[in-house]
Amino acid sequence: MRCPKCGCLDDKVIDSRAVKEGAGVRRRRECLSCSYRYTTIEGIVPEELKVVKRNSEREDFDRDKLRRGIANACYKRPINPDDIDRAVEDISAAILCEYDKEVASADIGSRVMSELRKIDQVAYVRFASVYRKFKDVEEFIDEIRALK
Repeated sequence: MRCPKCGCLDDKVIDSRAVKEGAGVRRRRECLSCSYRYTTIEGIVPEELKVVKRNSEREDFDRDKLRRGIANACYKRPINPDDIDRAVEDISAAILCEYDKEVASADIGSRVMSELRKIDQVAYVRFASVYRKFKDVEEFIDEIRALK
């Protein structure tokens, strides 16, 4: 590690702890040159999973984009942010476990809809209206009726 203060490459680890339920390690370090103390977090870098979009384009799987989509559907709803984080974790873990190289965006969308249905029906309908690209009010009403 390079010291953020002086740039020296020599340091010693003072303390190490597991973070995120064992998914990474937090290390407290001290520079041997200037004695500056700093923290690093180390984690596993998974192989890049690609999302195959409807138009056949491919892009990297992005947990932040997944979280933004769910958060947008839940905007101004009485939903605990921890519920959103848990949904993102559950969806991400399932996708990373089931797919090695590529996943269809449709699969991600259906998983998000399934999670939102459990969390909040209004958020579910909001997401469904964008995800399914409703053409008219009838499709929207049909989706609401399906909730019952």
